[in-house]
Amino acid sequence: MAEILQREGLRDPALQGVILTVTEVRASPDLRNATVFVSPLGGGDIKAILAGLKRAGPYLRSAVAKRVHLKYLPMLQFKEDTSFDEGAKIDAALRDPTVIRDVAADVDRSTDE
Repeated sequence: MAEILQREGLRDPALQGVILTVTEVRASPDLRNATVFVSPLGGGDIKAILAGLKRAGPYLRSAVAKRVHLKYLPMLQFKEDTSFDEGAKIDAALRDPTVIRDVAADVDRSTDE
């Protein structure tokens, strides 16, 4: 999917000049559906990008069919990948002075036992 998005010229105006990172593709057990998680490099209007990808879905599906030979060609659904944001929130929480103090106190208690 990343190769298709990178090399194929998608004509949708919402996708012009947008560089996308495909972070994950989750296929259903029967391989009839696939969720493609994307993140725009450098930001961008994610709602417009997802709408553009939805409009380009049939074309992208046929491009996948040319590269991957499966009994069933999955229907593609595109979603924003929020894992980087979640990781940043966790990192910020772990750097919080209160959390650092509590973790240090917890470590001290466990070494005393």
